[in-house]
Amino acid sequence: MTRLAVPAPRAALLRPTAINTILSEVRQVRAEGTPVVSLMRGEPDFPTPPQIGDAAIHALRSGRTTYPDNRGEPGLREAVALKLKRDNALGYDPATEILITTGATLGIHTALMALVSDGDGVLIPDPVYDAYQSPILLAGGVIQPVRASIVQDRFVLTRDALEAAATPSSRVLILNTPWNPAGTVFGSSELWEIGEFVLRRHMTVISDEIYEAVVYDGHRHVSPASLSPEMRSSTVLVNSLSKTYAMTGWRAGYCAAPASLISAMLLVLQQSSRGPATFIQDAAAVALTGPQDAVEEMRREYTARRARVLSALDGLPHVRALPPEGGFFVMVDVRSTGIPSNEIRRRLLRDHGVAVVHGSAYGPGGEGTLRVSFASGGSTLTDGLERLRQGLSNL
Repeated sequence: MTRLAVPAPRAALLRPTAINTILSEVRQVRAEGTPVVSLMRGEPDFPTPPQIGDAAIHALRSGRTTYPDNRGEPGLREAVALKLKRDNALGYDPATEILITTGATLGIHTALMALVSDGDGVLIPDPVYDAYQSPILLAGGVIQPVRASIVQDRFVLTRDALEAAATPSSRVLILNTPWNPAGTVFGSSELWEIGEFVLRRHMTVISDEIYEAVVYDGHRHVSPASLSPEMRSSTVLVNSLSKTYAMTGWRAGYCAAPASLISAMLLVLQQSSRGPATFIQDAAAVALTGPQDAVEEMRREYTARRARVLSALDGLPHVRALPPEGGFFVMVDVRSTGIPSNEIRRRLLRDHGVAVVHGSAYGPGGEGTLRVSFASGGSTLTDGLERLRQGLSNL
């Protein structure tokens, strides 16, 4: 008899992300003959700005194809330090306080593995991007959801909610601003409250800032690390070039933190990754330090798409679109329908051929909402909104 390999028990803790689960349903519906328009994924449909591609080609032709420095190529670390000073008023030593990672996903995973011991509590907003959960479990941590509230058409995270969720074992808070899926951009006063909570409990913040460049209506991204020297010492800043520069497939990310934390994260990183390819790192440095006109052009287009979504859903009975302050998702409040969000999501897919994500996929705090992406525009957004409006009208 052939003996089958048995997965380790930790593998049983893991679950597919919401997007991957829904994509399997989308494939099935399409296989049955129903065309589907996706308003689901958070991938910009813009081409990478040409000067970035040109820089990669130049680096390739110059022979920049050897192993990179595992900490990150010096030129890219210096570019990250310049960017953080320019955009976030933060000073980091590129030699000791910056780490280059293969996208922000690996940065978050690396930070958790360096910070979390077995049984440590990790606070995460509820709802929040669901891919945070599996690396917490892999690190041996305990997920501690912090229930958000919808106040005046805006998801908020209060100090009372943080206090209610925290325990003596709580060691890390994952914060995402702009907040996926909620669309909230935490203001300075909100971050001060969160920061005081973190410092009083001697916790560390892992701050996921990948949507920082996509903000609306005068809102401004503020990094928790910029609040005070104490918060800088208690924060691991995680970012990538994926959203800001339409570079999702390039897998270029970075972390900034005190040198002792970066040293620990580097040891973790060395076990699984050498980092992005050298020529990609050269191109990423050009993206960060070169002209930023394309970033502003994309933001203007996202602003127009956001307005299209809000307009398309305006006036529907039992439906209210919550205007996002940042990111490229609109949360649609459908609580007054009395129908579970996943049921609505399935009806929209099967009966109307439009794919969105149910809010409960991001935690119980998202129940009664749907996440609608406007990362893609053009006919995809036009057709998708027509189907979405019709489907929600039929509820």
